[in-house]
Amino acid sequence: MAMVSNATHDPKHADKVLQDYVTVTVMNIITTFFSSPFAEQSTNVQTQHPMFVRLLQSTYRVALCNWLTGQQRYHVENCSRTLLEIAKIRGIAIPGDLETQLTAVFNKSQMIMKHSRAWMTAGKIRSDTVSQQTQDYRNIIEGLQDIVSLLEDQLKPLVQAELSVLVDVLHRPELLFPPNTDARHKCETGGFISRLIRHTEKLLEEKEEKLCIKMLQTLKEMMTIDVEYTGKVDLKSLSKKEQEDRKRSESLRQLLLTSYYGRTQVRTNRTLAQNSLNSSVQDSDRGAIMLNRAEMTLHDVQCHLDREGATDLVIDLIIHNHSSRTFQETIGLGIALLDGGNCTIQKSFLNRLTSDRNSEKFFRVIYDRMRDAQTEIKATLSVTTGETLTNKADEDRSGGQKDTAKSKTKADREIFTSELQEQMADAASTTARAYVHLQHIRHLEKGDSGAGGRQSLPAEEFIGERAMEKEKKKLSSEIAIMEPILRFLQLLCENHNRDLQNYLRTQNNKTNYNLVCETLQFLDCICGSTTGGLGLLGLYINETNVALINQTLESLTEYCQGPCHENQNAIASHESNGLNIIIALILNDISPLGKYRMDLVLKLKNNASKLLLAIMESRHDSENADGILFNMIPKQLVEVAKLAYHQVEIMEEEQENGKGGDEEPSGEEEDEDVTNSRDVGHNIYILAHQLSKHNKELAEILKPAHGDAHGDIHIDPALEYYANHTAQIEIVRQDRTMEQIVFPIPEICEYLTPETKHRVYITAERDDQGSKVSDFFSRLDDMFAEMKWQKKLRANALLCWMSGHMSFWGRSSFYLAILINILVGLNFPFINATREFDPRLSGLVWTTMFGSLAITITVWPPPRFVVITLVISAILRLIFSFGIEPTLILLGTVNVLNAIMFAVSVMGNYGTFNKPWKQMLTDFEFLYHMGYLIVSMLGLCLHELFFSLLLLDLVYREETLLNVIRSVTKNGRSILMTAVLAIILVYFFSIIGLIFFQDDFLMEVNVASALGITNKEVVNAAATALNGSPVLNADKMEEFCQAPDLFNSTFLKGLNETERASLQSGCLEKFSKDKQSIDEDDTGIERHCDTLLMCMITSMNEGLRNGGGIGDVLRKPSSGERLFYVRVVYDLLFFFIVNIITLNLIFGVIIDTFADLRSEKQQKEEILKNSCFICGLERSAFDNKTVSFEEHCKQEHNMWHYLYFIILVKVKDPTEFTGPESYVAHMIKEKNLDWFPRMRAMSLAADDGEIEQNEVRNLQFELQRTNITIQELSRQLTELKEQMTEQRKQKQRMGLFTPSSAMGTI
Repeated sequence: MAMVSNATHDPKHADKVLQDYVTVTVMNIITTFFSSPFAEQSTNVQTQHPMFVRLLQSTYRVALCNWLTGQQRYHVENCSRTLLEIAKIRGIAIPGDLETQLTAVFNKSQMIMKHSRAWMTAGKIRSDTVSQQTQDYRNIIEGLQDIVSLLEDQLKPLVQAELSVLVDVLHRPELLFPPNTDARHKCETGGFISRLIRHTEKLLEEKEEKLCIKMLQTLKEMMTIDVEYTGKVDLKSLSKKEQEDRKRSESLRQLLLTSYYGRTQVRTNRTLAQNSLNSSVQDSDRGAIMLNRAEMTLHDVQCHLDREGATDLVIDLIIHNHSSRTFQETIGLGIALLDGGNCTIQKSFLNRLTSDRNSEKFFRVIYDRMRDAQTEIKATLSVTTGETLTNKADEDRSGGQKDTAKSKTKADREIFTSELQEQMADAASTTARAYVHLQHIRHLEKGDSGAGGRQSLPAEEFIGERAMEKEKKKLSSEIAIMEPILRFLQLLCENHNRDLQNYLRTQNNKTNYNLVCETLQFLDCICGSTTGGLGLLGLYINETNVALINQTLESLTEYCQGPCHENQNAIASHESNGLNIIIALILNDISPLGKYRMDLVLKLKNNASKLLLAIMESRHDSENADGILFNMIPKQLVEVAKLAYHQVEIMEEEQENGKGGDEEPSGEEEDEDVTNSRDVGHNIYILAHQLSKHNKELAEILKPAHGDAHGDIHIDPALEYYANHTAQIEIVRQDRTMEQIVFPIPEICEYLTPETKHRVYITAERDDQGSKVSDFFSRLDDMFAEMKWQKKLRANALLCWMSGHMSFWGRSSFYLAILINILVGLNFPFINATREFDPRLSGLVWTTMFGSLAITITVWPPPRFVVITLVISAILRLIFSFGIEPTLILLGTVNVLNAIMFAVSVMGNYGTFNKPWKQMLTDFEFLYHMGYLIVSMLGLCLHELFFSLLLLDLVYREETLLNVIRSVTKNGRSILMTAVLAIILVYFFSIIGLIFFQDDFLMEVNVASALGITNKEVVNAAATALNGSPVLNADKMEEFCQAPDLFNSTFLKGLNETERASLQSGCLEKFSKDKQSIDEDDTGIERHCDTLLMCMITSMNEGLRNGGGIGDVLRKPSSGERLFYVRVVYDLLFFFIVNIITLNLIFGVIIDTFADLRSEKQQKEEILKNSCFICGLERSAFDNKTVSFEEHCKQEHNMWHYLYFIILVKVKDPTEFTGPESYVAHMIKEKNLDWFPRMRAMSLAADDGEIEQNEVRNLQFELQRTNITIQELSRQLTELKEQMTEQRKQKQRMGLFTPSSAMGTI
């Protein structure tokens, strides 16, 4: 409007088209929008107050233009009047002067119309009457059209809900009939669906095409994953009107289901729907997704329809080749049946096509459709290219004008928010529908010359032009049908169905239709190669056909993967430019599409790189790779991969410079584009890596580090990123041939912790073949669960930080336990007083502490000895200043906090928080750290001596000490049984001792109360307080009792009377007795075998602890005694049987077990150092070989690369698998480890035996190909003989008729 208002008034230089567009079309759109029910119901007009006022001001400026015609002035004033009325109705504040000016304009127009009405009335009374009637008819029709449009919008959700119930009925038709009836039994056995499918084909015979199409759509909807009625729709993403419509449709749906099935069945369906949705989300296989309305998985529904004849219906309808609409719906039904790669449906298609004689027509129909599409493309390609070049030149010429106008309109664009743009788009669509409805009225008024017919004409023409432009951008029906056809062919070959892959190439019919090569020819045609414009690839690829090109590439990829060597050779050696087109898609810039839709270009390059990888997949020759390299510049391929990596920086620079378009992508979209660009570049890098095996120049370029002329090493960040995120492994195929796989490392593998890697690497056990694969494979699920937990852990910043420093918390706990026990051991029992130290020592401690602190702050990370010095000096300073007990309390508190951090970090790393309580209570790590924490708290709160238990952590940390414990526990049963035998023998000897040598069990004992002090603890405590050491014996007691002011000391004042009396009596008794008498009364003799129990205790206690057995502690018998010799035999037998034999048996078991554990550890270390983890080959096998043992373990048979590949198979969509990935996934599912190489490596295949085996296999393969060729030639020769025979017969017939005709002529 501003451009029109400020334009020149000279009619010769004015832009008439722009003036008409603004004054008529734009004004009509604004008037219609604010007069429609949409504007009346909308509440956003008040919120856009500044925009509304500016719009009113702009219409007023246009109304003041002098060059306006009568029609233009009418539209402008009508728009201004409508806006002013809306402002008054809605209470929108507008400037007073603006309202006055608009009122003056309206009054002036009314005055002119009033004076001119009189003379116009006389001559046009009749025409006005007819015009008025026509206008009334128009108003009535417009009102009816508005009512119809409003009803369509209101009733559309209800109609969809009612149609959805039809699908429920088709899934469970038997529920409509009473139980135990014939109708219900037929429906349960599939009779209803079967007859419905058969009836669908008969509808075409009866020329009921529309009804047939509706039935095909309904059958397809039965296999559609229903999102609308799953109950899991995000209500926040819906508008208020959409939420209300959804509630009404759901209410109607439930009402209909209740009337059909009953309340119980409806409630069951809803419950099953909720449960099935959760299970379907967790399963990555699309065929396992649960369809809520069917109460079955997608795979089961597909198989059910297949059993009832859906597959035969698709084939029959394609063979009969009805209209394009029917053919399109038939292909859509076939896609729905094959969705997810259903092998059962594929087998049904193959069986029907191979057994049916009319299968040739099936392929001919598809082949003809492909040919028709290519013909249409060739017919329209030159015209489209010419328009593209013209538009491109116009864009270049108008580039400067757009840049100038961009700066002027930048402020205006900022006002249009996304919400306002949506409203304007809805208003424009509503207006467009209204003008379409008026087209019928305009045809009825051919003779009407009133203003009403002329008002809508420019707007209709404008909208018509827009519609025509949109139609031009769409693909024609002949070309558009190719996308579902190619998708159908792709799904036929899904899951690398080798039979169907070969069947699409050759059908063994009289006429073979090679759909594989025809698909490649179609790609060649749609990309413009047939016009000789290979260098102008971007001119033929646009936003309209890029989806079709992507589908073509995906179908070709599926033809080759598996691998299918025949299809690979067919594509690589085809006479068309298809292979060059694929290479050009990767290497060339797809411009101008790449300027505004880089995501489509990246997807195109990604599919093209996958197709080239599929062409080279699982091949032992270099034929296809050489063909690709022949048409490619290696350096350019690497540059494309690097450019994809740097796409992030390019996008950021474009946004900073304002070249990224008018709309800035959101954060989520930007992240998706960045991830996509990196993934695309990674696939191109893998393609280059595979080609580098056949090209030394490319292998050299792929190295991340390159040296320059000055000798400096430069590392390319893109190549380094790709190299670090790429892995390779070797697998063994079913025919026992080895194959190398290069693949991208999944992102989730980055979350595997180094601690877990080290633990698995150290503790993995070898199997009988010397490989650790079996034990390694058994731990995959635990490691995968840990990866997923670690990825989830990154969302919690605090827990992630704590878990990341697990080793630090563990070392700190151990060092704190040692430090605390050193302080306890040196100072227990504690004295509640601070000690005075030499000032020089105190100054040295202060100096050491501050010096080490300064070094710790300035040097990071600080040296370990500096940190140790700082800690020791700080603890000494605390002891000097506050005493030992406050220091221990502080260290104990730090230890408890550190133990909490350590426990949380360990449980966070191992995902303990994500486990159920029962599993947590049986987890040794969890129990150990909880026990450690409890002991730390007991030492802090209860008694300091509990800290001594923390030193047992050394046993848990050190493997040597663990072996010591294992030496006892590993053969614990043997040791326990030997100990039981020892107890039994001691029991026998105790019985003999009780019967015969009871008087010999005399033991010398010391009486504990010989000092005469009844409360010895009180005396010891008092002596400790006074002299610094407790009273231990009589000598100390004498010194203690002679201490000055003993009974007047501060400590003794805290004792009660009994304790003071006890202490005093002890001292008096000390001085009343002679020291010698006390020593004599201190000893005595007791009998220790009066009972069998005492005999056993004495024999166990004394006999086992003495080196000579029980004889060392018994009474020494005289040689003249009657049982002297019996006693000697008794002592000797006890010594030999119990002390020597039995105890040494126990010691021997422990020592031998420890020796075995030590040798086992050494052997394990030797195996880890000198044998491959995967294949088990020794280091000596790689002596004098091109690949060293270290390179073999790091690159060829890296154990973690095998783990990453298994994780890749787990997280990747099964329909996206390559041939090797499908093979490994099948082996993993069956828990078959034969795909791991055992005692084999491809680097050692240079031996003569391996070379000979490979040659034999290659010869066998060539022999098979030769046999196939001979069979094909034999078949063709037979056909040729039949044709020659037929021609000879025809000539003979012609020879018979020719003489007769000649005779007739004569």
